[in-house]
Amino acid sequence: MRFCYRTQSILFFGEKSRNISKNRYEGYEGQKSKIYAFKRHSRIVLDPEPYTTPFGMSIIWEQAFSQVQDMTWADSWTLNQLPEFSSLTALRHFLDIVHIKYCLIKPYFETANYPLVEARELLPSFDLDIFEYKHLPGFSLVALARPLSYFQEIFQFDILHSPFEHLDLGDEAVCPLETHISRQNQLAFQNRLPRQMHDEFQYYFSERDLTTLEQYPRVLSFLLRMERAHVVSQLPQGPFIFSGINASFPSDLDTELKRFGLRIGKFKVGDNRCYEHNRNFVYQFLMELYGFPIVSERRTSSALFARRLFKLSEDFLIRVLGQSDRTLTTLRSNSKAKNYPQVDKIALVRIDSDQGELIRHLGDKGAFVDSHKRVVVLRVTYRQHRYDRNNVRQDRALSVLRQEIIHPLSGETCCEANVIKDISNMLLNLNDIVKGEYAGTIRFKKLEVVDNTDTHEKRLKFLYSWLSKHQRRIIGYSDEFYSGVVKVLDGYLFDQHNLDLFKQHQDLYTEVWSRYSYIRQARKVRILEDLTQRSRKGQPLSWLDMLIQINEILQDFKFEVHPYFDELMERVINRCERVLNNAYLNKRYVLMRDDEASTYGLRVKAQFRRLVRLLDELQDIRKHHPKPRNYEPGLRENETTTSKQKTEAGKRRNTGES
Repeated sequence: MRFCYRTQSILFFGEKSRNISKNRYEGYEGQKSKIYAFKRHSRIVLDPEPYTTPFGMSIIWEQAFSQVQDMTWADSWTLNQLPEFSSLTALRHFLDIVHIKYCLIKPYFETANYPLVEARELLPSFDLDIFEYKHLPGFSLVALARPLSYFQEIFQFDILHSPFEHLDLGDEAVCPLETHISRQNQLAFQNRLPRQMHDEFQYYFSERDLTTLEQYPRVLSFLLRMERAHVVSQLPQGPFIFSGINASFPSDLDTELKRFGLRIGKFKVGDNRCYEHNRNFVYQFLMELYGFPIVSERRTSSALFARRLFKLSEDFLIRVLGQSDRTLTTLRSNSKAKNYPQVDKIALVRIDSDQGELIRHLGDKGAFVDSHKRVVVLRVTYRQHRYDRNNVRQDRALSVLRQEIIHPLSGETCCEANVIKDISNMLLNLNDIVKGEYAGTIRFKKLEVVDNTDTHEKRLKFLYSWLSKHQRRIIGYSDEFYSGVVKVLDGYLFDQHNLDLFKQHQDLYTEVWSRYSYIRQARKVRILEDLTQRSRKGQPLSWLDMLIQINEILQDFKFEVHPYFDELMERVINRCERVLNNAYLNKRYVLMRDDEASTYGLRVKAQFRRLVRLLDELQDIRKHHPKPRNYEPGLRENETTTSKQKTEAGKRRNTGES
């Protein structure tokens, strides 16, 4: 790898800094009597020349998206030519280019040891952020595909006006109040900036229209110093403009959380114990639907505002960049999204070294931001899932729909690749953890930051976090992947040489074992769910095959209920009750007299009777275990058995025994 260095003048204000080109700096020299707060320093920076590595060409931030069609750059901060955006989709492409360039790529090259986003951080369910990087940019934005109606809007902001918003588009006359309007915009913007930035702001925008998107890259450099959001809207029958600052998104968290919990059946009116027990689950599920864990106010308010706009059928786009997650999260309305806005995330991610074929492909296309470190711009699009209390993976709010790598020069999607869900990488990481060779950081139970795996205590903590993170994937992925996980975990947790060491951390070992046992039992329940739909691995099943396989699972399940999980047992019982109550199965086979049934029908009846016996045994096991703390007879969370069903079950058992 070849680096070229040069010395460049830097102007500092407070603790912030900005690179100034020679011409720009000369402009400052002419006004140095006014810029008393600035001090000159020197700094070593990368020379704006590309360099090559064995993996391909790398870029510098000034070159990013320099080859985008229909966009011509006057310099690193200003656009000469910009097409007129007529839809949010077109505007979204422009915002992607600007935000990736100035909020991800530029900080990456200007920050020592930039914290790249790890692939696991983009996998649901999302981890809580360990650190906040206050020196990195952060912002929030709402874009509306309509003109603003200031009094009618449901959020607060300082409005900016375009000189052309009240002119006829066919009229080429100049707005007589253009200078006055521009001056009012500048004053409104400047009043929200720290005083030490006023002179710099005046230098750039004293004679320019703030609201045009050609100026948006330079405006963004000031917006990143503000705490609140900014607004983009559309002129009547015209282009999009930058139209507001200092926006505050409404966030009625308490009402939304309780309403959502009641709707999915996790809360009951006036039941404080039930609310306390399920509140964290409901809160996390609601936030994950919009692409976040339980996080700071900026991202929480963005998620709830998107929820409100979606309910109002607005055509909108909300984007937020957190200083802790280093990720551009976008929530936008979509005609194909019926229940929730579409969610995607964009971040700088390192490609794992063992993905050799993908690395060569990206190198040939010149798709690396930094080819030496194999850094790419990755966009992950998610699919939301409605809550299903009868699904063993009921906590699954999001799943990965698509992964795209964005070319850092053209801005186009250069390929789709499985960067964050690679099964082999997950197994390799698991192997490294149990061997003590994994180097990384996790947040254990939201309380403790754990580095590396050099001791058995740390390995157990990493295992607990790894199992919690990938629980849904282990339950739902292929048998081959599951067998690999079981082989690694059994080899570590049951190794005779480790038992004495585990006794020193008995509580921690018990927690890991309990999490692992839950996954093993839950996977059987997930298979049982497929079987009750008369399907296994995508193949249809006959009634006889379905009953045989269900009975085999129940036979194993009753010997694996330690530790005991009441919610899993309840799902098993409910699923089996549904099979036994199936009207067609009872009429076609069970209620038919033996002398009238075929050989196949007699075999079905025999398996049916066996299922009845196994179900009775499971219900007896459940009776002898203490109920959960929030259990109340007749008010169980997933109770689906009615008095009518119990009567039918009694008749069915009598029929089966006869």
